Parts: sequence; structure tokens; C-alpha cells
Amino acid sequence: MMPTPFAPPFWLRNPHIQTLWPKLFRPLPALPLWRERLELADGDFIDLAWASGGSGPIVLILHGLEGTLRSHYALPIMATLLRAGLQPVFMHLRGCSGEPNRLPRTYHSGAIEDLAEVLTLLRATGRSVAAAIGFSLGGNLLLRYLGVTGSSALLQAAVAVSVPFVLADAARRLEQGGSRIYQHYLMTRLKRAYRQKFTAMASPLRVDLNRIYTLWEYDQWVTAPLNGFAGADDYYARCSSLGYLKDITVPTLILHSRDDPFMYPHNVPRPDQVGPGVRLAIQPHGGHVGFIESRFPWRTGCLIDRLAPAFLNEHLAAADPLP
Repeated sequence: MMPTPFAPPFWLRNPHIQTLWPKLFRPLPALPLWRERLELADGDFIDLAWASGGSGPIVLILHGLEGTLRSHYALPIMATLLRAGLQPVFMHLRGCSGEPNRLPRTYHSGAIEDLAEVLTLLRATGRSVAAAIGFSLGGNLLLRYLGVTGSSALLQAAVAVSVPFVLADAARRLEQGGSRIYQHYLMTRLKRAYRQKFTAMASPLRVDLNRIYTLWEYDQWVTAPLNGFAGADDYYARCSSLGYLKDITVPTLILHSRDDPFMYPHNVPRPDQVGPGVRLAIQPHGGHVGFIESRFPWRTGCLIDRLAPAFLNEHLAAADPLP
């Protein structure tokens, strides 16, 4: 399968319109879901949301920074996968399911141990996950997992959308121009989650959130110390996915836009930077997790919905089931 050319109408080519349009106007399907809580070895938990009535190979969905089931891409991609004969399950990263996680540590862009444990736990109950789709931060986490594990990955196919391949540059980009609106939105949500969590337990940090304004500052004074990094720069260097792409052998589709307002164009991976399993679908337009291609404003057709199930079904049909 070759990626279908993406040519949004002229009024949808602005990256900020592409990024904001689906959040503001894309309808969310009403899907019946059932919840499952997985207990982790360290005493924490991960909450899953399964689409009822699904069958076929299981596809795990990983959300972005402060994402939830109400994120504009979550329920639509689950509905799309159901129609394609797949069984979608949404994985809430630690503390993102509406209930703070139990431990001081948080989710972050490189927490591949959580993904690995979820895959192992599901496999142990006879529910091996065949594929995964990661959005933004979740895409970075997924690609890093695939690069670290190589041929030992417990997945047969993967899709990563709008990935911040170089975390330091993503933090820098969010401090510039119109991208500051996304930083302000994310900072509001991150601070709210921090305050909610540490009303129920004592925080190990002495930090004044009112003096933190940027994502780099938040990662420097909150994310890094809570998760065992020396600081934001150490966190970014160790967890950025770009350096792991060359080691990916699992069939993986990377969908990214050169005008993504969360990244710089020079951060987009080149063919010589990726492994034999990676197929690049780099678009000139699409914003951040946008890729809306409707020619009429009351429709919200999305390139992700066309490419992801086709790619997954192609490679899952050709792959040997995991033991």
C-alpha cells in the first residue's frame, strides 16, 4: 500500500486550522465501551477502554500529552478500526483516565516500560496485541519502544502520527509564534493534573507552579525529577525517538506533516534515518494530528482514518501471529 496523496482544500492548508479544526468541529461517535484496570508490578495501574462488539486483531491506541478518550482522534479512530474488522483498545497513560495514579511518578514520552508491561499482561491472558497506533507523545513512546526492542517487539505492525521526534526542539517550537497557544493549553492541563494528584498525596517536590510558564520549565522542575531524570535536557536526550528509528524492524507507518506547529520541518526523519520496517508518509500540510481533507466545512474526513486501517490490515494479514 502506497500512502494516498493528501491534498486538503485551500481553506484547510493553514497548519493551525488543520490542528484546531478537528478539536473544535469533529463529531465524536458514541461508542459503547467497557473499562479494564491492569495492576502494574510497581503497585500502580493502567486503565484501558475497550470498544464493545469488536473482534479481530487487537489494536492498542496511545494518546498524546494530556490526552483522553475525549481527544478528537480517540473515538473516531476506534470507530474506524471497528469498521475495518479490528478490535481497538485505548490505553490511558498513568494518571490520564480521570483518576490520579498512585505513585509520585508520572507518564512521559519515553515510558516504554509501561507499554511493554501492558503488552505482556494482555498476552498472558490470551489477548495478544497485534498492532498499536500512537499519537504525538504516544507516537514517540511507541517508536522508541519499537526501536529499543527491535525484532523482539510484541507487535506485528504500528502507526505513529505527528510524533515529536526531537523533544528538545518540540519544547522550543512551542515557545514561538502561534504555537504558544498550544503550550498555554497544555500547561493549563498539566498544572491542573499536578494539583489534583498532589492533593491526595504529598508531593516529593518543592515547586511553585505559578512560576512555571513553558513546557521546558515544567519538564525541568516536574517531569524530570518525578521520573528519575537529571533535568529536562537529560529527559529529552534519552527519550526522543529519532535516534531509535533506524532499529525498527516491525512494519511501521509514520504519518507526519512538514508544517506541524509542534515541530520544525528539519526534524522530519529522512529515509536514511529509519529502519527497514518503517514507511514514511510525510505530507506538506496537515498540522498536528490534523490531516482533515474534507472539501466542505461540515464534513471531517481524515487521512488518518484512511491510511491506518489499510496499513494495519495489510501487514497483519501477512504477519505470522505472535506465539
